[in-house]
Amino acid sequence: MKTMFGGAMLALTLLTTGPLLGLAQAQETVVAAADKEALFTSPDPQLNANKQVVYHIMKDLLEANHWDTADLFLTERYLQHNPNVPSGRDTVVKFFTEVLKVSPTPIPEKMQSPVTFVTAEGDLVTVATVRTEPDPKDPSKTYTTTWYDTWRILDGKADEHWDAAVKQ
Repeated sequence: MKTMFGGAMLALTLLTTGPLLGLAQAQETVVAAADKEALFTSPDPQLNANKQVVYHIMKDLLEANHWDTADLFLTERYLQHNPNVPSGRDTVVKFFTEVLKVSPTPIPEKMQSPVTFVTAEGDLVTVATVRTEPDPKDPSKTYTTTWYDTWRILDGKADEHWDAAVKQ
């Protein structure tokens, strides 16, 4: 156990101090899957149903802004672990419609989000998407990284949500 911990500490040290030591930084570009819709299916009926809830949250709510249908996909109590949005379906709907002032657009036939993978286990569904950020060392360049969202599904609706957001 001590060896595993020591190895993890060495890796963490290299990740954080590597740039200071002049080590070359390399990165594989994060890319979206070719068939995103297929990622939201499963041969297991329960996992398939859970993935489909998340698919519609992303496509109907987050992409097309049809927050008037949020009751189809989110529980009333919808626990939110994003530090910028309080819990509760009504609060989340108000955040998008009144704070961000999004307007509904036609629901696309296929999802537009750059999804890289979807994982479902039990009542949890995690979606990873490509995120492009400005390079802090050279603002004329960008790099890709991965954004994660996880939802807990309860009785056919998302009841809880986690992501990597920080306070704005």
